[in-house]
Amino acid sequence: MLLPYCTSLVRPIRFVTREVKCGDVGIGGNNPIRLQTMTTTDTMDTAATVQQCIRCIEAGSELVRITAPSIREAENLANIKNELRRLGYRTPLVADIHFTPHAAEIAARIVEKVRINPGNYADKKKFEQKEYTDAEYAAELERIRDRFVPLLRICQQYGTVLRIGTNHGSLSDRIMNRYGDTPEGMVESALEFVRIAEDESFYDIVLSMKASNPQVMVQAYRLLVRRMMETGRNYPLHLGVTEAGDGMDGRIKSAIGIGTLLADGLGDTVRVSLTEPPEEEIPVARKLVSLFSDLKAPDAQLPPEVSEISPINPYVFERRKTDSIDKIGGRHVPVVIADAAALSLNQPEVLEPFGYRYHPATDKWTLTDQAADYVYCGSQKISFALPGHLSVIEDFTFWRQQPFRPNVFPLLQLSELEVLQHIPKPLIGFLAVRPQDLHSELLKWLTEQKQVVLVLYCEGDVVIPPLRQAFFLLQKHGITVPVVLRLSLSAVDQETGMLKAAADAGALFIDGFGDGLWLHSSRYPPHYLNQVAFSILQGCRQRISRTEYISCPSCGRTLFDLMETTARIRARTHHLKGIKIAVMGCIVNGPGEMADADYGYVGSGPGKVTLYRGKEIVRRNVEAEQAVDALIELIRENGDWSEPDGQ
Repeated sequence: MLLPYCTSLVRPIRFVTREVKCGDVGIGGNNPIRLQTMTTTDTMDTAATVQQCIRCIEAGSELVRITAPSIREAENLANIKNELRRLGYRTPLVADIHFTPHAAEIAARIVEKVRINPGNYADKKKFEQKEYTDAEYAAELERIRDRFVPLLRICQQYGTVLRIGTNHGSLSDRIMNRYGDTPEGMVESALEFVRIAEDESFYDIVLSMKASNPQVMVQAYRLLVRRMMETGRNYPLHLGVTEAGDGMDGRIKSAIGIGTLLADGLGDTVRVSLTEPPEEEIPVARKLVSLFSDLKAPDAQLPPEVSEISPINPYVFERRKTDSIDKIGGRHVPVVIADAAALSLNQPEVLEPFGYRYHPATDKWTLTDQAADYVYCGSQKISFALPGHLSVIEDFTFWRQQPFRPNVFPLLQLSELEVLQHIPKPLIGFLAVRPQDLHSELLKWLTEQKQVVLVLYCEGDVVIPPLRQAFFLLQKHGITVPVVLRLSLSAVDQETGMLKAAADAGALFIDGFGDGLWLHSSRYPPHYLNQVAFSILQGCRQRISRTEYISCPSCGRTLFDLMETTARIRARTHHLKGIKIAVMGCIVNGPGEMADADYGYVGSGPGKVTLYRGKEIVRRNVEAEQAVDALIELIRENGDWSEPDGQ
């Protein structure tokens, strides 16, 4: 039996952590979830950093983080803080430290909180392969203790909070060689530092487990909480998906990772890391947190059987095993169902929002990489010939009145179940059910079915616990029918609806639950829903439909304009489906932080860029003006380049 990783899998109950006081701001305990961001200015430019801090504070940031990569920047934090206080701003400041313990010791005397990364605070990362004996490992920990204890004693003296922030891509060689590049390695990396702190009777600690892959990030936080529960610890959690990127993709990846954890009552402070101005991160974080505030127990929506024990391993991804029906389930990637029931289906152009374009001159269709697999038409018939890849779903009462048509399938409601035998085999029947509909008779019937796909939906705002419980129930009874998630988006603004859809669907797909996604809304345009659906599946690493960009959110260490550079790289490479490109502003966010990227574009000095293939340096110190062309050439040389359509 797997131990729990949150207070409840049935009801959204917050995991109660100890309170730490960061200046006047309490983190953890009964405090609200705190919002924060990080400046992107040069820390030595006091005026610019102060002004950006003010913009962030006025946007609602309750803590502001500033990079201090060296002693000079750490010392200048005093000037920044003094100016902010003179102007009447008392928001706590956080120093971001990576490789320089002395900078951390200076900063801890000035600001209210210091963030260190255990992967590079006292360890040197050389990507070396080495087997550590127990004695060698213990000796390394003693060396770390000697470097870390002075900082702890300064934090005790000055009342400074410490964030021990593990990043997936920057685990030390020592951790990597013993635990691998795993959530377990991430957790142990942080706990090594926690144990040293506790030996010094220091407990004003916040923990984080960040990764650019939301799946890894969620697994690491879960495992961390489980380990804390086992050992009686309850340190506050800082949530974030690092290097999430920008635009829709950055928001969706953040919502998948952060939202999954918030839904389980985990998290005390949040940062949404976007490659955008830092003040623009705060409204996104606020919307995301608000989705999970004051949630009520969804008892009426739960299935008849509920369980507080997960039937899966929540720390290792494994997709639910299902039957293969048509192009759903089995080894197929999750499908996307487009909702066209409210559209007039009399012209081929109606399919353009779903990734299909008709060319009258040639009487041919072209498909984008985000072409939906099925289109739901309700009770109306499409009056033109469809592209061969696209299948149709119709309401059962309408469908059964029509002559047989290949690739057109019925959607039944539970009340129509008794007539399911009228469906000619081997056609699919889609059956719409809610979690509370999964009573014993229906479950028994489903165990015998090989030609039905469940369309699982839930009313109300709180959908993750009941939908998850439905999957638990199917798993318990050995039911292997594929399941499509149908989510209704009702938020007034598109961004909030997108964040909620990403959080709700992401929490299930990250656990391997779901063989398809169907988004429905009368508020949002069809092309937007289609784009969101594909972006959610890509963010969960379930279906790759385009290039993926892992770009850091910028900070004072950044050596070029990240937003402008990312846009230029995207413009040249957006057609490279399945390729992952990391755009990193400095070496701190270089070969480690870009994790599993195929190619890396990393600032290595003023006006200089180093190019990576995986974690291997291929070209050093390329002039920035030629660096994008050099990246393209590297992709060509490796055989991953293709020309954009029309060229």
